[in-house]
Amino acid sequence: MNKLKSFFAKPLTAGIIGLIIGLIIGLPVLGWYLWPVEWKDADASYLRQDLKAQYLCMIVDSYKVNGDTSLAAARLDAMGESIQASPTIFDSLQSGGCNYSASDEIVVSLKTALLSITPSLTTNQTGSTTTKTTGSGAQGITLGLLCVLFLGIGAALIYIFFFRNKRSREKVPTSVSEEGFDTALDEDQFAYSPVQPMKSAEVASDRPAAHFMTTFLAGDDLYDDSFSIDSANGEFLGECGVGISDTVGVGDPKKVSAFEVWLFDKNDIQTVTKVLMSSRSMNDANTMQRLSAKGEPILVEPGKQIMLETASLQLQAKVVEMVYGQSAMPAGSYFDRLTLELTVWPK
Repeated sequence: MNKLKSFFAKPLTAGIIGLIIGLIIGLPVLGWYLWPVEWKDADASYLRQDLKAQYLCMIVDSYKVNGDTSLAAARLDAMGESIQASPTIFDSLQSGGCNYSASDEIVVSLKTALLSITPSLTTNQTGSTTTKTTGSGAQGITLGLLCVLFLGIGAALIYIFFFRNKRSREKVPTSVSEEGFDTALDEDQFAYSPVQPMKSAEVASDRPAAHFMTTFLAGDDLYDDSFSIDSANGEFLGECGVGISDTVGVGDPKKVSAFEVWLFDKNDIQTVTKVLMSSRSMNDANTMQRLSAKGEPILVEPGKQIMLETASLQLQAKVVEMVYGQSAMPAGSYFDRLTLELTVWPK
């Protein structure tokens, strides 16, 4: 899940996916299926070559009936042809299945008449008008849909990079001063000391970029808190979060024996993860080996501070409260309650 979030959080990846989806919607769906292009009022110059030969035969038929040389010249011009430019144009009559040949008397007469007409009497070929339209109504609908589509993509990108993962989470009354955080949890009437920045040569500022509280309670089988890390000017820096990593026993609710704390940095190529384990899981060799593949195993203890570090971010996860569940299972097997304080500093 975290890897998938990291993949889609990259601007280049999101842009490429948006482009592909736009092409799929715009070209095959809208352009070819829903509103394909319709050609109207096109002249004979757009006909295939075999249909042009039949059209030429119709010109000869018409001239045989009405003897109108100017009309025949205008129709030839609509085909993009003229007897002055193509003296052998009537040689293709029989290739189109026409009953006339170039040597027929009516064809020779028409050709002679056309040769006697000056080019100024014919319709200017470049003046012919071809209209390519899908109808004003269809154009309006298509334009409207495209506008809605682009607005939707823009809104999705804004949500992804600025407002995503602003989900409901535990809010802690906090009074911030230059000395740090001074916060009290009323529910259990206990206090903890102010969080101090981790001593590191790479830490650029003592002021944290983000501060979150998250609490797991037994019965929350879908527990998976994630938080967006933003700079003071609103720039997206990364994400962090806590989720269920392992359980023991059977039945509902789940008996959670390990949690994953993770940190994603937009400037790093991988998500850093550490596994917070119960004492029973920590002492079980098979469980330890299996969970080590997810990240460094850490024993959960009250007040313990766990550090995660990426290319440009540092995260300190502090165990504010932990309560093991009580049942027939061995002591320290699973958690009934766990509260973590997550504090992130930019390097």
